[in-house]
Amino acid sequence: MSGSSKNDLTGSTKFGTFGGVFTPCTLTILGVIMFLRFGQVVGQSGIYTAVLIVLAAKTITTLTTLSLSAIASNTRVKGGGAYYLISRSLGVEFGGAIGVLFFAAQAISVAMYIIGFTEALAATFPSMADNAMAISTLVNLITFVCVYIGAGWTIKVQYFILAILAAALGSFYAGAIADFNPEYLQTNLQPSFLEGENTFTMFALFFPAVTGIMAGANMSGDLANPSKSIPRGTLAAVVVTGVVYLSQAFLLGCARPAEELIGNNMVIRDIAVWPMLITAGVFAATLSSALGSMMGAPRILQAFARDEIFTSLKFFGAGSGLSNEPRRATVLTFAIAQVCIVFGDLNAIAPIITMFFMITYGLLNLATFYESVTRNPSYRPTFKYSHWITSLLGMIGCFGVMFLINGVWATMSLLFIGAIYWFIRSKEVEARWGNLQSGVIFERARKALLKLEDEVYHPKNWRPIVMALSGSGWTRPHIPIYGHWLTSGHGILSLAHVVTGDLEEQSVLRDRYEKLLRSFIKREEIDAFPAVACAEYVSDGIESLIQCHGIGGLRPNTVLLGWPRDESKADSFGATVRLIARTKRSILAARFLSHREDDEDSEKSTATSTAEHWTVPRGTIDVWWRGMENGELMLLLAHLLHRNPEWRANSVRVLRVVQNEQAKAEIIKHMQEIAASARIHFDTEVVISDEPVPKVIHATSRNASLVLLGFQTPEEGQEAAMYHSLELLAGDLPRVIMVDSAGGMTLES
Repeated sequence: MSGSSKNDLTGSTKFGTFGGVFTPCTLTILGVIMFLRFGQVVGQSGIYTAVLIVLAAKTITTLTTLSLSAIASNTRVKGGGAYYLISRSLGVEFGGAIGVLFFAAQAISVAMYIIGFTEALAATFPSMADNAMAISTLVNLITFVCVYIGAGWTIKVQYFILAILAAALGSFYAGAIADFNPEYLQTNLQPSFLEGENTFTMFALFFPAVTGIMAGANMSGDLANPSKSIPRGTLAAVVVTGVVYLSQAFLLGCARPAEELIGNNMVIRDIAVWPMLITAGVFAATLSSALGSMMGAPRILQAFARDEIFTSLKFFGAGSGLSNEPRRATVLTFAIAQVCIVFGDLNAIAPIITMFFMITYGLLNLATFYESVTRNPSYRPTFKYSHWITSLLGMIGCFGVMFLINGVWATMSLLFIGAIYWFIRSKEVEARWGNLQSGVIFERARKALLKLEDEVYHPKNWRPIVMALSGSGWTRPHIPIYGHWLTSGHGILSLAHVVTGDLEEQSVLRDRYEKLLRSFIKREEIDAFPAVACAEYVSDGIESLIQCHGIGGLRPNTVLLGWPRDESKADSFGATVRLIARTKRSILAARFLSHREDDEDSEKSTATSTAEHWTVPRGTIDVWWRGMENGELMLLLAHLLHRNPEWRANSVRVLRVVQNEQAKAEIIKHMQEIAASARIHFDTEVVISDEPVPKVIHATSRNASLVLLGFQTPEEGQEAAMYHSLELLAGDLPRVIMVDSAGGMTLES
């Protein structure tokens, strides 16, 4: 993992704000585009539009820098820059997609800067133009060697390059002021676009010039104090380079006509008082930008590889030496840059990099936006100048400009990142770090619960919120499995268990049973929540669970429990039923002959027996109708069970026993009316018989997959009588659920 302490740099080799953030950011921003293409941007766009382009680009990068600063000051930033920050906020899928995208963007940027260097060299020494490919390859190799040696040496080289760049800019300003021409100013205020060009194509050409704001963040693993250095150094670089570009836009338009600005890529050199300083500046800026990207890209890949999102990339996670240099990743960066050098050119590469950086910036803003609006208690950035509004505007700006520049490229880029996101999600990679997805879900749930609490409850909105007294899951697997089928896609299921004894003495056992339930839920892939209570008596535990489990409108309205296996437990079962009824919960008692345990608390049930209960039995779902009191709930449960894909072949039958033919027509008509108003399809069967009802039920439903029978809560002292009467009704039917409805639902809705 990227967070391993053994991979951290020693304090003596880490960098501060100026060397580790401001310098690489400034040198990357004031690079090849400024020297070789900004004149074209000003010439075609005109001074006014060029200033707007600079301001728009700087606004987006400033908003993104605010977001970057907030996240960077909220967490311990390790190697990987934007990848690390986004993955730890938006999760492994977005983080993985950004890891691939941002590494590619940085690696391709190396090629862009080297091509720019070669172009400047060829303009200065025309005889070298025929060897451009060889020169670019040589420069790529030199850049690779510098970075391969180590970041410390490269940072020192950048101090020297920064001094050359400052001298070059001074030479340009002196020459531009001396060549000030009011006529050029007047004519260059308005655009002079070439055919096929417009403001957005110029923006696309210019925007890579301001993407260097991540150069410091990419060095996050090499900084002594990332949470302070990244905000200070990046914002300082944004302000300084913003002043440079705005002043250049004005001075270029005042010093040369539009035709020369457009046609001469080295116009800045021609304006300067000391042209050789510009040449040195171009060489220095392009090489420093290439060095910055060559340093940043491998560190992104190294952090990405260490997170093992793609195990095939694990090879690139290794570091070398005390400073943990990502040398394997540096070799791959060199190879990608070389491929782009062979096949690319500056104008073709710039828009691609623009799209990649825009997506990265957009998702960074999205991460900060979500961190803020979800009010995650862990989101406590020391940087106080970021707000969810600035993050939202930054995100909208990034994605909006993408489509304004080139809708096709924007769509392809988003589809590409979407495909990576889907691929990682399909692999079900488990993040080994916290992210804000749980915070987003929590905030949505919180608001939904509060809104649900304010809504006026109506019986038509009834859903099964079932608490299943399931033991540890393995002891009575038919109960959680049928609970899952009854609630799947429609309600909420909790698997509950009561540990008897004092909480202080049984806390370890309570935790053990909760782990067992979680294990059962995960293994059987049941949509459920565990609920374990500790109480001196089982009845007290059940009472606590029923009263306290759940929150707001999501409290259990139905309790599913097992039917007692013999008469000796009838009294305690009846007492439990009365207790549940007093809390106004519906009761479902599952009587399955195939699972009458010798000991209800045993855990000897095997995986094989659990699998057997997942097998849907053949036959109809039979509802024995005796009126609306229990009938509504029984019919609704049969319908919900039938809605499961596994149960679609099991049709629902509503059955009634009468003693004479005259009542049959009236009952059928009544049930047809119920079916129409309830919009539930079922078959009505009226059995005419003067035989005892239990005998009729046994004969009619002997091949049913499940039988639903209604019952009433017994009065005190009537527990045994209730047990005998229901046992008589159920007889040898293999699967019966007894239903005592507490109401709260309606079929006619």
